[in-house]
Parts: sequence; C-alpha cells; structure tokens
Amino acid sequence: MKIGYCILNLYMGEKQVIFEDLGRMDYRLAWDYQENLLQKNIDIKSEISKRAFEYAQNLDISAGIQQFGQHLLQTTNHLLFVEHTPVYTLGKSGHIENLLIGEDEMRDKGIEFFKTNRGGDITFHGPGQLVGYPILDLEKFGTDIGKYMRNLEEVIIRTLDAFCIKGYRSTGETGVWIEPGIQGKERKIAAMGVRCSRWITMHGFALNVNTDLAYFKNIVACGIQDKLVTSMEKELGQQIAMESVKAKLKENFSNVFDVDLVERERFVGNG
Repeated sequence: MKIGYCILNLYMGEKQVIFEDLGRMDYRLAWDYQENLLQKNIDIKSEISKRAFEYAQNLDISAGIQQFGQHLLQTTNHLLFVEHTPVYTLGKSGHIENLLIGEDEMRDKGIEFFKTNRGGDITFHGPGQLVGYPILDLEKFGTDIGKYMRNLEEVIIRTLDAFCIKGYRSTGETGVWIEPGIQGKERKIAAMGVRCSRWITMHGFALNVNTDLAYFKNIVACGIQDKLVTSMEKELGQQIAMESVKAKLKENFSNVFDVDLVERERFVGNG
C-alpha cells in the first residue's frame, strides 16, 4: 500500500478542478450526482492500489510507478455550485430533536427532509443560498481534513470581504461567523459539513446570500443553541447579485486551493 501512496504523491501537482453550476436542483438529485463522482474516483484509486501491490510482489517498483502513475491522473476533482429547493438535512452525528417541525407541517410548507452521511448537525438549504460541493482527491492537496475545512472557511471569508462583510472563524465551531466573539451577537452566515472516503471529499459549504432566514426558525441550526443565523442580504440591507457571489467564490477557491477551474456544461438530471 505504501507504494500506492508514493505514486499518488508524485502527482500532487495535478490540481485541475472541473466546475459545474447545477442551477436550482432538488437535494436528492445533487446528492446522487456527488456520490457518483466520488465513487468513480474511489474505483480508480482502488485499482491503483491493487496494481501497485501486484508490482510490489514482483519487486518491480519502477514499472509500477511508471504505468500506474497515469491512472492517478484519471481521478478528477470537481466543484459544484447549486441552489436547492427547500430542504432540511441532518448530519450523521446530528440530533433529530433539533428539528422543531413535524412531517405534516414540512409537507404543507413544501420542505423536504433527509438524513445524510456528512458531518455536522441539522441545517437548511434553499433558494437564495449558494451551496458548494467540492469533490476533491485530497491526496493531491494534502491529507489533512482540518486544513481542508479551514481552507473552505478561508474561501468564504475572502468572498465576504469582497462585499465589505467581515467574516470570522469561531473557536471550536466550523463555518463562518459574524462577530463571533461578542456574546449575544454571534451569527452564522455559512455552514459546513463534509464526508471523506479514501481521501475523496463530498458535501461542503452553504453560504446564505439572499436566503429566507425564516426557515431557520424551525430548527436548532447546526445544533447550536442561542446563536443567530444571518445572510449577506441581512448584513448589507439589500439583495445581492448571486452571479457576483459565484464569481468571487470561484476566484477565491482557485486561489486558496491553488487550482485551475475548468468550466463544464451544466449537468442535466432526470426529467
């Protein structure tokens, strides 16, 4: 297995990321699309490890590196942008009691609910919120989940700064906050929750741009009591052009992760 990692590390410089704007999409469809992209990368990496082990048994290490290093180039990095139809999602370690609304009321309001395989507790996704799903092979970026999360936060902090909003990290809490050190004024503007399998990431971040914050009254957002949720619109007192936010997020993602974003035509799902 160590040979497989040596092959992977030789190609850490290959950091092209395919970007797709999925537009408005139901949560289930976007989740399935992420899972498909993740599984393709896992299958490739499994094949790399298998073949590297076979070469190691034959003591032909140089041939293994030469042939199967090329397989690594087939693992692809992605960044997906999406706005979801209204949905509450609960992380794998979340607490269902943080959902304060019943099934019937959710149905009447047109809100879906999913238990997911990401980290974190409960949150809301909906129109006016920019959700980012990076599917990255961290063996090309560095295998440190903590650093990965801080980099995602940095992307959002820089983006907010471009709109004259000062975002900060909050000690012991993920995401991006406004005035996190002032008791009673702490408010979360971006939530984060990820999954990582074989160092391939999925899920990601949700930045409240023009989000209807009334939806958050039905949950204990991220399982954090007595702290507020905010949006760029609320902080600035006016609606924000979503395309402008997308452009800045893409620019900052490229800079923070040191990648080239390559545009791909919008994914078209069922129906």
